[in-house]
Amino acid sequence: MSKQFQFKLVLLVLRFVKDQFDDYRESTIGAAFLTQTVTLEDQTTVKFEIWDTAGQERYKSLAPMYYRNANCAVVVYDITQTASLEKARTWIRELQRQADPSIIIALCGNKSDLSARRQVSEEEAKKYADEEGLMWTETSAKTGEGVTEIFTAIGQSLYQSQQARRAEQLPQPRNSR
Repeated sequence: MSKQFQFKLVLLVLRFVKDQFDDYRESTIGAAFLTQTVTLEDQTTVKFEIWDTAGQERYKSLAPMYYRNANCAVVVYDITQTASLEKARTWIRELQRQADPSIIIALCGNKSDLSARRQVSEEEAKKYADEEGLMWTETSAKTGEGVTEIFTAIGQSLYQSQQARRAEQLPQPRNSR
């Protein structure tokens, strides 16, 4: 029997939902709502309710409305711009301070197809992710590399967390004397 779970996710992504890339696409204004599902190895279906907030500074005051009750967040930085990792760190601190303490946060370096123009090393980003307890990967929205994999990994992590919470809520057997 197939199991299905639904989770709220905040992020920046069109490639994952529509498997599209447009060099000339305008960035999200405010926020966009999308849904997508992934199927895990055991055939469990994870449905993501996705709020794409684009992380723009001018909409920062609205961000708490979107990440309230979020189960996970994907914070994206551009590997070709050092400043974007700093901005990502700011958003991660905000999530750690304001979001649910059990939120799963993934740090995602985008534009891996432009590695010749890299300014943020894999080592630096991975070290930061490890120190903060974040999932980490690099992707390319242009080629699709790594996009499905990060969402499948997030789905697996959410599913395992859900299973652990359920196990904790089960009545514990009494020791007989």
